[in-house]
Amino acid sequence: MTAEAAAAALDVARFDARQNSRFEDSALDERGPAELGEWERIARLLADACPGTVYDPDTDDVVRAELAADADADAAAAAREAELREAMRIAARADELQALRELGALEQAEPREGDEAVREELTRRAGGYVQADVDTWLARALATHRGHYQDPAAREEAAAGRLTPPVLAHAALLTELLRLAPGADVEELVFAARLAAAEPKATGDLAAALTRARPDR
Repeated sequence: MTAEAAAAALDVARFDARQNSRFEDSALDERGPAELGEWERIARLLADACPGTVYDPDTDDVVRAELAADADADAAAAAREAELREAMRIAARADELQALRELGALEQAEPREGDEAVREELTRRAGGYVQADVDTWLARALATHRGHYQDPAAREEAAAGRLTPPVLAHAALLTELLRLAPGADVEELVFAARLAAAEPKATGDLAAALTRARPDR
């Protein structure tokens, strides 16, 4: 856009502003003054520039800043929406697991991706107290590769910090005990949970020692 074209557009905007000022509804519309102000700004830019300068919105710092701000606002809104959806998913899954607990059927549930966060939600609901049955369920699932723990990446992520040291130690010891006694039922190994809860580091060290003692290593 040339300076002449900008001046013509400014004249039109000024005329529209005068016309709108005569009507109450139009006078209250903020778009008119904003448009007029923008044309005044563009006209000043071209008036101050070298003769023959053409206005290009792609090089206008004000326009670029506004676009960047809009993009940031959109990204922030999308992030908030994603956080809300995730919070709703966690709450719904926590309700589901709680219902299974009350029915005594938690062990029948297949672990899903994100259940580590659900464990935290259940702990929060309990006032911060560790939910031993939930921790045992997760440790057994981790040790036997049930649910989403069939995926090695999911097991590595859990080991990287999504689950607490007692849960990880319990799972590690169960893994080695089930290797030593392939026909054993996890219900026969409840002592592993007690050891892990009381001495998670020592339990982890025991599991590591059993791993090193494997004949195939």
